[in-house]
Amino acid sequence: MVTDTTSTVSRQLVLNHEDRSLEGRFLWAVSLTALVLVGEVAGGLWTHSLALLSDAAHVLMDVVALGLSYIALRMAAQEPSDRHSYGLHRAEVLAAVINGGTLFVIAAGIFVEAVRRLQEPEPVKSLEMLLIAAAGLAVNLVVLLVLRGHDDHGHDHHDHDADHAHAEGPGDLNVRSAWLHVLGDTLSSVGVIVAGLLMWWKGWTLLDPLMSIAIGGVLFFGSGRLLKSGIHILMEGVPEGLHLPEIGQAMAAVSGVREIHDLHVWSLCPGAIALSAHVTVDAAMWSDTRGIQTALKTILRDRFRIKHTTIQIECECCSQGIVACTNGA
Repeated sequence: MVTDTTSTVSRQLVLNHEDRSLEGRFLWAVSLTALVLVGEVAGGLWTHSLALLSDAAHVLMDVVALGLSYIALRMAAQEPSDRHSYGLHRAEVLAAVINGGTLFVIAAGIFVEAVRRLQEPEPVKSLEMLLIAAAGLAVNLVVLLVLRGHDDHGHDHHDHDADHAHAEGPGDLNVRSAWLHVLGDTLSSVGVIVAGLLMWWKGWTLLDPLMSIAIGGVLFFGSGRLLKSGIHILMEGVPEGLHLPEIGQAMAAVSGVREIHDLHVWSLCPGAIALSAHVTVDAAMWSDTRGIQTALKTILRDRFRIKHTTIQIECECCSQGIVACTNGA
C-alpha cells in the first residue's frame, strides 16, 4: 500500500511539474505571437499591404486561441464546486463561439476591403512587406517548436498508461488545437511572402487583395468550424464520431442486460464525454449488478472513450423511458 501511495504521489508531482512547464510554454507562445501581431499591424499600415493586415487578423485568431487554451488549462485544474458541479470546462467552448463570431466579422471586413482594392488598386511597398512577413514566419516557426516540444518532453517521463491518460486530458488537447492554429498562420505567412516576392519582382499589385481574399477564406472556414463545434457542444449534441445506436447495441450486448433506455451522450467540453442511461437487467442476474455495471463502464471507456458515466440499473423498464436498444438474445 505504501508503494502504491508513493507511486501515485510521485506521478502527481511529475504531472504538476509538466503542467507548470506547459503553462510556461503557452505564455511564451502568446508573447511571441502577440509580437508578430503588433509587427504585422504596424507593417501593414506602413506598407499599405492588405495581405499583411489580413494575415495580422489570422495572427489575432492565434493569440486568442493560445490565450483560450492557457485559460482552459488553468480552469481545468480547478475542482468542481457547489455552483459548478462539472467544473468550468464549458468556458472554453463559450469563448470559442465568441471567437468564431468575431473571426467571421473580421473575414467579412477583409473581403469588403479586398473588393475595394481590386477596383481601386493602391501602391504597396512590396519589399518591406516581404521582410515583415518573413520575420513573422520566423517567429511562427519558433512558436511551433515551443508547443511541439511539450509532446517530446512528456514522453520521456511517463509510462504508456500515464501518456495515454494525459494525452486525452484538456492540456494536450489544447496544445494540439493551438499548434494547428499556429501552423495555419505559418502557411498563411508563406502565402504573403510569395505574394510579396511576385509583387517586388513583377509589380503585380493585384496579388495583394487576391491574397487577402484567400486568407479571408481561411478565416471564414476556421470561424465556421469553431461556431459549428462550439454551438453543437452548447446544445448538448452527440459528440462527432459517436452514434447512439452503436453505443446502445454495445451496451445491450453485455451479458445479463435486457434493455437500454433513456440513453443520453453529450460533451462537457472537447475531449470530455458524458453518458447517462437506464439499464434493465435479467431478474436472474440481479445479484450481479455490480459486475454488469463494471462491464458496461469498461466497454464505454475502452471502445468509445466515455469516462463520465451515470448508469441506473433497473429490474423493470420505466414507463416514460424511450428504448434505445434491446438484447435480441
